[in-house]
Amino acid sequence: MSSELRRHIDEAVTFIRRTSKASPSIGLILGTGLGGLAREIKVAAAIPYGDIPHFPVSTVESHKGRLLIGTLAGKTVVAMQGRFHRYEGYSLQQVTFPVRVMKFLGVRTLLISNAAGALNPQFRKGDVMLMTDHINLLGDNPLIGANDDSIGPRFPDMSEPYSRRLQSLAVDTALELRIPLQRGVYVAMQGPTLETRAEYRFLRTIGVDAVGMSTVPEDIVAVHMGMEVLGMSILTDECFPDALKAVTLKEVIAVANKTEPRMTALMKEVVRRLPVRNRK
Repeated sequence: MSSELRRHIDEAVTFIRRTSKASPSIGLILGTGLGGLAREIKVAAAIPYGDIPHFPVSTVESHKGRLLIGTLAGKTVVAMQGRFHRYEGYSLQQVTFPVRVMKFLGVRTLLISNAAGALNPQFRKGDVMLMTDHINLLGDNPLIGANDDSIGPRFPDMSEPYSRRLQSLAVDTALELRIPLQRGVYVAMQGPTLETRAEYRFLRTIGVDAVGMSTVPEDIVAVHMGMEVLGMSILTDECFPDALKAVTLKEVIAVANKTEPRMTALMKEVVRRLPVRNRK
């Protein structure tokens, strides 16, 4: 007997397939600062989130709220043009539902982007950071509740949340494109407030290099379903407690937009170099 989650996934997939019969092998979550990559996609179908059964609706100013299906660098892709967050009032199950749908559309490899604050004193705003690991401080986990074994295991291993193979590919690609690439640990906080000086000190003490409000739930669910994940952050502000300055959303978006061409070029070339993986 199928679970309610599986029924909801099937209903969303059925609806999407009425618009596009494509079977994308690569999924993209386009956070703040990757609008340029959306423009690089040769879009065959653009579906507003509000039209898709059981999808939440994005409420963040810089997130378009559409599911794009098309081709990028010769590969069939499905892209979330805007994502969801816990601070919008959604459960983590709702936040990650689109990732579940991507898997059942055919996605095996998931590329995630976000905007984050730099905590490592060697990093600066405008840098691009490759996520090597993460810390979940959301106070919740999208896998809490009944588990459907047909979707993923009850206790998924998280020793490699971000694929080492994909990290190596991204590093090699960045070197060839001459794009400086930082590497570090990302932490997800609930938001929507930015952190205090004391919180930034605490986060740095526990080994955090960049802080944001997303990505970790999507990664957990992707790993739960056996997908390979690559995560990258645009560092939009500097969260150094002894030299902390107030920051606005306008400033964050401005830095993200300035850095966007580098992130777009890197992501596009990574997609081009990804080998086509056979479905299991």
